Amino acid sequence: MTLQFDLVSPEKKLFSAPVAMVTLPGSEGDFGVLPGHAPFIATMRVGVIDVYQEKESTVSRRVLVSGGIVEVNPTGCTVLAEDAVPLEDVSLESMGVEHTRLTERYSVAEGEAKQELAAKIELSEKKLELLTFLRQC
Repeated sequence: MTLQFDLVSPEKKLFSAPVAMVTLPGSEGDFGVLPGHAPFIATMRVGVIDVYQEKESTVSRRVLVSGGIVEVNPTGCTVLAEDAVPLEDVSLESMGVEHTRLTERYSVAEGEAKQELAAKIELSEKKLELLTFLRQC
């Protein structure tokens, strides 16, 4: 038995397939979705989505997300992610470079631009913490 899983970012649909299970980084904690799950809507925090396409014990895909909204119904699960990148495409080095670039821009920014950069820096720090933790596991 499977459920339809769709992962969408503002730019495009990143993934759409029947899956055995998916685990998601909810704002109140991680949760799993199996076929026949009760309907609900939740928000997500920065974290990793694990997709189990064939067996519930084998992760077939991992995606780093920056937050978003999840809708679950008995036949499927749809994630509207703020930003999503396959975990294998992300490195600590590239995240560190991005964080440094944002910090440099913040030091010379003013007003509303400075506030926007502060939010991006906070998000970047959360991603760096998560990636550091995942690489140590």
